Amino acid sequence: MKILALISRILLGLIFVVFGLNGFLQFIPVKELPGGLAGQFITVLAQSHYALVVSAVQVIGGALLLLNRYVPLALAILGPVIFNILCFHILILFTGIYVAIFVTILWFVLFIRHFQYFSGLFTQKTA
Repeated sequence: MKILALISRILLGLIFVVFGLNGFLQFIPVKELPGGLAGQFITVLAQSHYALVVSAVQVIGGALLLLNRYVPLALAILGPVIFNILCFHILILFTGIYVAIFVTILWFVLFIRHFQYFSGLFTQKTA
């Protein structure tokens, strides 16, 4: 489990650092935007600069994973990002769903490895 968690942490960190930096530097060429709702959604994210915020969150979360510092915080930061990626690919543009599922599996491997730091969230009653 330790080796699987190490590989998952490094892969997840690299994925989010690379794709987060791509949001700023655009070194991965985009052929053309998809049509329909997916294209409109991406256009709105880009024109409102919301995509830059998401990219910054991705870089921060990915860097924390690569540095092996504050891993539970990185998982908490990246969890909502991954959820939104999954929702986008399930509800709007099914293309790319396999990468989204792969990233989700990597996240869950790390979540299970660091579950002790999240166990307080699953307390039914606090008082």
